[in-house]
Amino acid sequence: MSGDGRARKPEDAAHELLLRLAGRLSDRHLWRCRDWLAGGAIDVLARSLPLTLLRERVGITAQESLLVNAAFLQAGADAGRLSALPWVDEIADLDYTFTSESPDRVNLGDSVAVVLGATLRGRPEVKSARTSWRHGRYGDGRTEPVRVVLVTATHGYRKLTGEMQRVLRALGQHEPSVEVLPEGMAPPPYQEAALAESTPLMPELAGVS
Repeated sequence: MSGDGRARKPEDAAHELLLRLAGRLSDRHLWRCRDWLAGGAIDVLARSLPLTLLRERVGITAQESLLVNAAFLQAGADAGRLSALPWVDEIADLDYTFTSESPDRVNLGDSVAVVLGATLRGRPEVKSARTSWRHGRYGDGRTEPVRVVLVTATHGYRKLTGEMQRVLRALGQHEPSVEVLPEGMAPPPYQEAALAESTPLMPELAGVS
């Protein structure tokens, strides 16, 4: 993924766009958008996401505008609505901080991490799998730490995102935060900050980037 919106499938552009919107769009909206994309419903995403960005007053950069057009114009989005999305010159500083361990973690271990690691183990496309804990100001009023799962993969990004979200929801995280980065893509600021304060889900991949 190059980030310029050219010569790519609409689904790939949409996946990168959602990666770049993490930390600016609420978990409540973001996981649903990713679930639609994983299920092949890019037409639903093309109609709903621009409306959400307008309603939530989330500005996009020029680079993200290219991704919006590459992702949604062919999927039936309203061109006038896309052009109405507000632009920003740069993204403001994150409202979040990250830590490698939850302050509530007990000595009995992290059973959710064990399940996540087991789900990803043995998949050749998975090159790295880590977890971090996000703290900070939340638009929905929550203040408890949120688990962020960070995976680097060679392919199958959208379906892997959807699968991991379903696993986390089954384990009780109703608005899962899953970031699946294509191998070779420079992490956007949100994912970069989370990766800097993370621990491996699978020790055997700890040294693989």
